[in-house]
Amino acid sequence: MSLLRSLLWTDPVFYLLTAVMGSISLGASLVDGSGRLQHRIARRWARMVLKVMGVRIAVSGIEHLAPGTAYVFCSNHLSLIDTPLVFGYLPWEFRILARRGLWRIPFLGWHLRRAGHMPVDRDDARAGLRNLAEAAARVSRGMSVLVFPEGGRSADGNLREFKPGAAYVAIKAGAPMAPFCIVGTRHVHTIGSVVVRPGRVELRIGRPIPTTGMTQRDTRALAAQARERVRELLSGGGTV
Repeated sequence: MSLLRSLLWTDPVFYLLTAVMGSISLGASLVDGSGRLQHRIARRWARMVLKVMGVRIAVSGIEHLAPGTAYVFCSNHLSLIDTPLVFGYLPWEFRILARRGLWRIPFLGWHLRRAGHMPVDRDDARAGLRNLAEAAARVSRGMSVLVFPEGGRSADGNLREFKPGAAYVAIKAGAPMAPFCIVGTRHVHTIGSVVVRPGRVELRIGRPIPTTGMTQRDTRALAAQARERVRELLSGGGTV
């Protein structure tokens, strides 16, 4: 039943909504170079997609975030569903920092490019460092950035080690690192499957980690601390 529902309803509607809203986002980028309008369009797309999929969402910990503050958000990564979840329900405007391959996907890549999201070149260390420095400059100017620091989706659902890029950006920008965790999206859609199942997912936001006084020597320690916060959130520690 789940397979038939995915093939006959969920998947076709997902691609249709992505094409339509992606085209609207491209049009919006012609009149708004800041990316703010595109972010609102992406939020509407994400919420429609999740509704079509039958996904129910619970968000907690919003009170930990201070209005007007630019954060470096970091989280675990389980599924393709994580992307619409964060765009639809993380209550903050942000730009993502992600692998360059996403920019090659029709509609999605076009939106990412025009909306001001930032690719990271993982095959060229020097270019990758420039990408991180650019992200830090954006945060310094007041725009939050979101990173999945595991470097990809976790195939078995277990939390992997955090790569240091997000911590580097936070320290260089002097911005708080805001950990959150995603629960349940792996049940909705697993890696390599065409089946999308209805279900309940959670987005749990933890207390931000200040970076005041930190230097780049603290990058790996900050990454480890952020990972520990995410691990605690996954275990049910909603106030960490």
